[in-house]
Amino acid sequence: MDENQGRRQKKGTRVVVSVILLLVILFFVIDVFLRGSAEFSPGKVTSILLAALQFIVLLLALILFFVLGRYLVKLYLERKQKVVGSHFKTKLVIFFTALSFIPTLLLFIFTSRIINNSIEQWFRLDITRLVKDTRAVADGFYATTSDETFHFAQQLAREIQRSELADPARRPRLEDFVKGKLNEYRLDEISLFLGGEELFSLLNPNLPLQDYRDLNADEVRKAHLGLDLNDITPMGAGEFVRRGVSFIDPKMGAVLVTAGKFLPQNLTQKMNSIMALDERYRMRGTQRDLTKTLYTLTLIFVTLIIVFTAIWIGFHIAKSITVPIEKLAYATKEVSRGNLSIKIEDPASDEIGTLIDSFNQMTADLRKGEAEVAAKTAEVAARQRTIEIVLNAISTGVIALDARGIVATINPAAREMLDLPEKNATGRPYRDLLASERYQALRAAIETAFVNRARISDREIPMTMGVQTKTLSLNLTPLRKPEEDFSGLIVAVDDLTQLITAQKIAAWKEVAQRVAHEIKNPLTPIQLNAERIIRNIHKGDPSGGEVVAEGARVIIQEAQTIKALVDEFSDFARLPKIHLQPASLGDIIRQVANLFRGIYADIVFEIRIAPDVPAEIRLDAEQIKRVFINLIDNAIDAMNKKGTITLQADYDRDSRRVRATVTDTGPGISVEDPEKIFLPTFSTKKKGRGLGLAIVSQIIREHDGLIRAENNRPMGAKFTIELPA
Repeated sequence: MDENQGRRQKKGTRVVVSVILLLVILFFVIDVFLRGSAEFSPGKVTSILLAALQFIVLLLALILFFVLGRYLVKLYLERKQKVVGSHFKTKLVIFFTALSFIPTLLLFIFTSRIINNSIEQWFRLDITRLVKDTRAVADGFYATTSDETFHFAQQLAREIQRSELADPARRPRLEDFVKGKLNEYRLDEISLFLGGEELFSLLNPNLPLQDYRDLNADEVRKAHLGLDLNDITPMGAGEFVRRGVSFIDPKMGAVLVTAGKFLPQNLTQKMNSIMALDERYRMRGTQRDLTKTLYTLTLIFVTLIIVFTAIWIGFHIAKSITVPIEKLAYATKEVSRGNLSIKIEDPASDEIGTLIDSFNQMTADLRKGEAEVAAKTAEVAARQRTIEIVLNAISTGVIALDARGIVATINPAAREMLDLPEKNATGRPYRDLLASERYQALRAAIETAFVNRARISDREIPMTMGVQTKTLSLNLTPLRKPEEDFSGLIVAVDDLTQLITAQKIAAWKEVAQRVAHEIKNPLTPIQLNAERIIRNIHKGDPSGGEVVAEGARVIIQEAQTIKALVDEFSDFARLPKIHLQPASLGDIIRQVANLFRGIYADIVFEIRIAPDVPAEIRLDAEQIKRVFINLIDNAIDAMNKKGTITLQADYDRDSRRVRATVTDTGPGISVEDPEKIFLPTFSTKKKGRGLGLAIVSQIIREHDGLIRAENNRPMGAKFTIELPA
């Protein structure tokens, strides 16, 4: 339906334009015919032709009003139906109509009055006065030409005198100068006289040279005497005007410069032409009304053409602006409804076309973005489902907290492990969720992690659930986004109760075996010496006193060995409570190194403390000293008291932890030992009970830190300690 309507509109437009072009051609054919006649009288043919012109003007006016009225009615209906862009289109049409009609109407009124007044004045002219005025014009023309020529002669004389161009040595320069000025001043002759002799003359080649006359010698002589040179002589069908200026050159004497201008037609011929025109004017006096009518119709016709063209252009511009805007408005509504597949088809190539192309590009980008967002959303949803499946399946309890401490996620393992309700757990502050007294240790650890925004690893906390006490392993990991310093906390909890019970049983079995072995070794000499004493007593040997004394000494020595073993286990069981206070880790490392430097001359100590290590951190200085003393002592034994020990400390800003390392150049750690090196009773020494590194590990755990052992490259062992800063 819209396509058929568009075809009808195009067909109607073509018909209107064709009719207007036909009227224009017909009008100007008649107008040219009337104006081409040398003389015409108010006869029948002239009346018919003028009537035809009036009909053409009337028909053009009707077409103009019809098109304008039709378009205004269409605009009114569109405004009434609230079509998008109709108000803007109406304003544009009114603007262009007023812009074309008002100035054209004013111009028509002003021009028609000028035509009428001109025609009236034309036929009221006084021929006598006209002839007199014509004579005055001719005299004025001659005077103007003479003055202009005299002015140019003065200019030439001054320049020649100033530049001394009259000197014969400068003749080429003079000729070039004169040629340039002949063209510049549009003169027809420039002559130069030295005394009474003509030096040279330069003429316009287009002059009728066969009628050219040289300047009279008397005129030259008079000019040198100071009289004005003003010569007008006939030359062919015209007249030649000469003016000259004389000056005295100190070297050359009297110099005369003349300038001439050719007037193609003389005044007498012009006066005859004027008289002939006057006769013709008198003959046309009877055609005044016809002339006024012809000029008035022509003016009306041209005015209508101008108005019609301007309004037509205005309609077209309004349509070219508002139609794309209507399409844009409709497409915008469709986009707001979610229809991103819409595309505006418009061939515009101006700024509106650029806007339409940008809109189409925007919808294409939105479609692409929507597809990408849908794909990303599906991917995120799939990942979220995978994470939920993993969280629901793993045995580790996981609680995700945001930066405000609100529970974002909690998996079933955490609910079961901490005996939390299945509902209403998320969306609550962790302090409310863990408000019970049994969660005090867990709350304290989480609060510490929020304050320090640092990682806490492998902290064991006891928790009483009814009549059962559980041992939980707690790991707290801060969450950080690229644009944020801290965005939340991940709480990971593992139930170590069964594992610790099994480890304790296995450890105590191993301890029992080692203790039994360590006690059995001194018991054998005790038993043998006791039996020896008894046998000597039964024998009554006079020298038995020495045997008894030696046996008692061995028994006492081995008993002291058993006592030392018992004391070591007692010390391990009774480690003092940690007291955290601000202290310098760098100072502690230097103090411990100085203790060993004076004892072992073959041991080289290298200390490397990074400048960004905090000046003070919270720790127990005495217990940390004990840690480093134990590690250095083990390193010295491993190197057979000869080698290099490196003590290093640096700071990790991301985890906010201080990292200290103790590295030696000994044989290193065997492949199977790192897993057992921190267990009680484990030792690679021939002497020792294996409690030193167990004590070190216990102290570091009490500081919420961690310790690990590994082989150093290319040789030796490396112990790394991490403490919260």
